[in-house]
Amino acid sequence: MYIYYNETEKEFHLQNNYISYIIKIMKNNQLGHLYFGKRLNHRETFGHLMNILPRGFTACVYEGDLEFSLDLLRQEYPSYGTTDFREPAFQVKQENGSIVTNFEYQSHKIYKGKPKIDGLPSTYTENDSEALTLEIWLKDNLINMDLVLIYTIFEEYGVITRSARFINNGKQKLKLIRAMSTSIDFPDADYEMLHLSGAWARERYIKLRRLQPGIQSISSIRGASSAQQNPFIALKRPWTTEDEGEVFGFNLIYSGNFLAQVEVDYDNVTRVIMGIHPFNFGWILDSGESFQTPEAVMVYSDKGLNGMSQIFHKLYRNRLVRGKFRDGIRPILINNWEATYFNFDEKKILEIARTAKELGIELFVLDDGWFGSRNDDSSSLGDWFENKKKLPNGIKGLADKITAMGMKFGLWIEPEMVNKDSILYTQHPDWIIQAPGRRVSHGRNQYVLDFSRKEVVNFIYEMISKILREAPISYIKWDMNRNITEPYSIALPPERQEEVFHRYILGVYSLYERLTSEFPDILFESCAGGGGRFDPGMLYYAPQAWTSDDTDAIERLKIQYGTSICYPINSIGSHVSDVPNHQVGRITPIETRANVAYFGTFGYELDLNKLTDKEKEKIREQVKFFKKYRELIHKGTFYRINSPFEGDGNITSWMVVSDDLKEAIIGYYQVLAQPNQGYKKLRLKGLSTKYLYRIVGSSECYYGDELMYSGLPLDNFYLEILNKDKSDSADFISKVYVIKAEE
Repeated sequence: MYIYYNETEKEFHLQNNYISYIIKIMKNNQLGHLYFGKRLNHRETFGHLMNILPRGFTACVYEGDLEFSLDLLRQEYPSYGTTDFREPAFQVKQENGSIVTNFEYQSHKIYKGKPKIDGLPSTYTENDSEALTLEIWLKDNLINMDLVLIYTIFEEYGVITRSARFINNGKQKLKLIRAMSTSIDFPDADYEMLHLSGAWARERYIKLRRLQPGIQSISSIRGASSAQQNPFIALKRPWTTEDEGEVFGFNLIYSGNFLAQVEVDYDNVTRVIMGIHPFNFGWILDSGESFQTPEAVMVYSDKGLNGMSQIFHKLYRNRLVRGKFRDGIRPILINNWEATYFNFDEKKILEIARTAKELGIELFVLDDGWFGSRNDDSSSLGDWFENKKKLPNGIKGLADKITAMGMKFGLWIEPEMVNKDSILYTQHPDWIIQAPGRRVSHGRNQYVLDFSRKEVVNFIYEMISKILREAPISYIKWDMNRNITEPYSIALPPERQEEVFHRYILGVYSLYERLTSEFPDILFESCAGGGGRFDPGMLYYAPQAWTSDDTDAIERLKIQYGTSICYPINSIGSHVSDVPNHQVGRITPIETRANVAYFGTFGYELDLNKLTDKEKEKIREQVKFFKKYRELIHKGTFYRINSPFEGDGNITSWMVVSDDLKEAIIGYYQVLAQPNQGYKKLRLKGLSTKYLYRIVGSSECYYGDELMYSGLPLDNFYLEILNKDKSDSADFISKVYVIKAEE
């Protein structure tokens, strides 16, 4: 791992064993981009990677010089104008109304380790030897503003992280109206853009499009990263597969409005920018003030989409997630939501908890409805004290009884929201985000508290922390069921209303930071109507996220497969729920529900006391299985094999391999039964060719090369379907295989 600087050629080369990233200070003292990709040997100069040729009908920077045009050059953090007609990485509006800037190189610093970003989530190092950081300081002398570009390269990952900081050293008031976290220009456009799109209950479906001249983008202006789009894109070569070929991944460590944009110009140069969405964004910088953008993560892999995903997984598992549960065992939980909804009392909760304990489940989570006078979704959000009609002994009394059983106790909260039918709203109607004189729209009968105001955040912190201090609570599910619709804060002056969205998410982060710091032994799980805020910003505070409110096992194949493109398996909240499924009405075998949920955090969401003895016994066995293999599932290397998004989508498969390659778990799922299917094999991945693997529970043994290049025979799987009780459906069948290397 090195960061080279060539003083003569004015080139920076960030390099480790996997990647190279090369920057050049150009003739105009601005930064040009030369290369990002597979590792290059260092050499005296890479100047030949910058092509400068005269072209007709374009503007040029210097009089008499018909070659040097920013319209033709690949740049590192470009502005609009001064001969570049593409969309820029940033814009600064000055007091005279101009947006023209000229940031030139002033100095740079190279140092070990990685700086913390105040107030924002980011990746980190535990030892300075793990990474090197480059800060490049640029200056616009006319407005006396500094621009600091921050790059970090890690020793162990094919990753570059980037962010930018703007510092107003002048006397005039400046306004940022665009501030991307990263920008990079690629020399060609022969890529497909992969992104993750969807909606509530069908989050993060994989979408693919071929790049074309013009702009293609994904974004959110909902005040959250959203279920509709995720702050992730990848550029892959058309021939790249899951296991072979070149791919670049981009992910924004941010939970608010974002833009991920790819612009292909007339020369087929591809510009990728990612950061806070410039729509309705503005940030005023008075003299002496600064603005820090969120961090963007850029990944390169020449080992296909699986290779890219595995880099994201390892980086986020090890150097984004923090605290006790980063490496610790995550408990198997049961959540009462689909079992009871709002209709519960202490007696009913304790009955479910006792049965859960008997079956080996480790954590009971009390979901919505425990506070204020809440019996439906129309009241009491904001009143974070116990509903004594339901819980006469309060949260502490209930938690004490459940922990006395030998289980842990968890609680659902939605701290960012309020109902009008609440004490909080009655006392502070001005605390919601609302535009003066306008109708205030609602979602799920609730309104968004103005977390851009410190007094609001402080008030909620005091209420929530009081509960956490008084009761033995081991887990918090932090929900968010409503996006921002009227972005306006009564507490801000008119000229700062474009700061509301960003200030809001900074308030959310500040509350997370305070609670996770004060209560480090509590496992936090983020949620936003399911997966509406499943992003790396949230993972920094909460190591797992409720992936989707859709708990149907078949729907979850697509949701979890798509989520795994960027996010680690141990961040994916996954439960076995009741049938008929509460979202789609589908009836699936309890084995398949578990076989899907294993590849996530794993838990249950149903009334255990309504199950037959046979079903309870199956749950007992599932719990034992997951306890035995959860460390492998959560810490192993994940491979996707068959995609539910390709072909007819009837088969999905994936697997996890241990670091020493001696053990693996494979999930194989068939949606609909088909007649006379013939012989099938499943080609596994990531195994050692030297090891002889035994399929646990059978006498079958195969060498790793057989399993990867010939395939795992599926004869027994399909024979089981043929021999099934004909009164049972053969649809929605699955199997989990465990293989171990023979000693």
